[in-house]
Amino acid sequence: MKLFISALTKFLLGLVLLGTMLFVPAGTLSYPGAWLFIVLLFVPMLIMGIVLFTKAPALLEKRLSNKESEKTQKGVIALSGLMFPAGFVLSALDFRFGWSSVPLGLVVVASVLFLIGYGMYAEVMRENAYLSRTVEVQKDQVVISTGLYGIVRHPMYLATLFMFLPLPLILGSFWGLIPFALYPVVTVIRILNEEKVLSDGLEGYTAYKTKVKYRLIPFVW
Repeated sequence: MKLFISALTKFLLGLVLLGTMLFVPAGTLSYPGAWLFIVLLFVPMLIMGIVLFTKAPALLEKRLSNKESEKTQKGVIALSGLMFPAGFVLSALDFRFGWSSVPLGLVVVASVLFLIGYGMYAEVMRENAYLSRTVEVQKDQVVISTGLYGIVRHPMYLATLFMFLPLPLILGSFWGLIPFALYPVVTVIRILNEEKVLSDGLEGYTAYKTKVKYRLIPFVW
């Protein structure tokens, strides 16, 4: 029951917070891009939350925790805490004042990319029971090298690139892309620090890095 209340509370708070960052600067509730993004984000989130609660409550509990101990990761979280609200608010202001107009076809493509990323994210969670929002080596943790982990070492972050980079286009804004351009930088910093932690503390991870050469994007990096 405690886990259920915690998960439901965070879900509702996230919904209210996102709605505030979008509809208040937009100056209206008649913001189609905002409603589209809310549906794309929260409907799969609700489904995934129900599945985790019934099938893998321990993983859900880890996903709800965000208490980082790594100094570098705390900085990454702080930067993300500025980037996302800035992107949301700027996109909403763009809609309000009509600074840019995203063609419908591009909105559809961005929405499809977002759902592809969400699907990849769900698959990563299915494959990796040790997946946590914090960078740490857990008790009895083993290296996962199957599925997407056999292609790149950090498929979760690849999934988030599909989700977050086109996000302002879903909201109907080109200007909103500016803050979100920082996300790949944030991701690289997080990955480099995470790999150091895993190499130092997780048995077999050094060998895994030799086996799977690419961190994030196949044949690139």
